Amino acid sequence: MEKSTVLQVQNLWKSVTSPEGELVLLRGVDLSTSSGESLAIVGASGSGKSTLLGLLAGLDQPTQGEVLIDGIDLFSLDEDGRAQLRAEKVGFVFQAFQLLPNLTALENVMLPLELAGRDDARVIAEEVMHRVGLTERLQHYPKTLSGGEQQRVAVARAFAPRPKLLFADEPTGNLDQQTGNRIIDLLFQLNADEQTTLVLVTHDPALASRCHTELELVDGLLRPLQ
Repeated sequence: MEKSTVLQVQNLWKSVTSPEGELVLLRGVDLSTSSGESLAIVGASGSGKSTLLGLLAGLDQPTQGEVLIDGIDLFSLDEDGRAQLRAEKVGFVFQAFQLLPNLTALENVMLPLELAGRDDARVIAEEVMHRVGLTERLQHYPKTLSGGEQQRVAVARAFAPRPKLLFADEPTGNLDQQTGNRIIDLLFQLNADEQTTLVLVTHDPALASRCHTELELVDGLLRPLQ
């Protein structure tokens, strides 16, 4: 089956004004990735990885350039339109988990499904929680879960709506190596099973090496990892 292009970036620039003058963070970034593929973006601290990720998700506006998700130009949409596109096609896994503390693990996973108006939110959430090995933790609140369990809830929440595109920002940064490895195995397993395009931002070369494509952000430009 022919793969479709899920994320396409063309000539993406981002500059900001500082007391010292104009600071150019990104200088004409181009990239493209298709359904089921995995892409790692690595770079030193302060290289602009977080800036790039925010632009790819439509959370920030570029100075110039295009970001197309499933063929739709993010920046041709208004803020509400971008939010709707993210809800329909994009999932996120963050370093800091970003679970809502007053919701149970199951309710955290159900939330994006409920916001999308899904009547079967509970059924889907329970199924995904089972797949990430947390069937016994459905009614637990985040503060009662270990870091690894919280990240598995975050992974389940990201995959539950079956997004076309999943962004993972340093997903193992707050975990010990053994727990982090299990989370990464889980991400790649779900990536393969669901054919979700996975875009990882990481400083971990071992993690990056597991992706189909490895790119490095240097001086505002993306290049193949040396």
